[in-house]
Amino acid sequence: MTNAGLKPHRGGLILTLGILSWVLLGPLSSFFAWFLGKSDMREMDAGRMDPDGRNLTQVGMILGMIYSILTIVGVLFVIVMLVLGIGLSVGGAAAS
Repeated sequence: MTNAGLKPHRGGLILTLGILSWVLLGPLSSFFAWFLGKSDMREMDAGRMDPDGRNLTQVGMILGMIYSILTIVGVLFVIVMLVLGIGLSVGGAAAS
């Protein structure tokens, strides 16, 4: 099957962003890996992008998704702990 006339895949870029999110750049590159990967997967499914990079794109997107979700959960955890800590300190001060 020929891939003439299709947009070139960005699997290498997306995989690199997914790996960099874990190693160096954190949430910034993980969100880009997730959203670029999702966009490219749609293009490949529609037949507008070279499907040869599907595996690279999927792995990079999944790495980005996992890091992004862990980041969101971690931020929510910190916010809840801060709110509970402030609530406990205010409640403790009022009781004494």
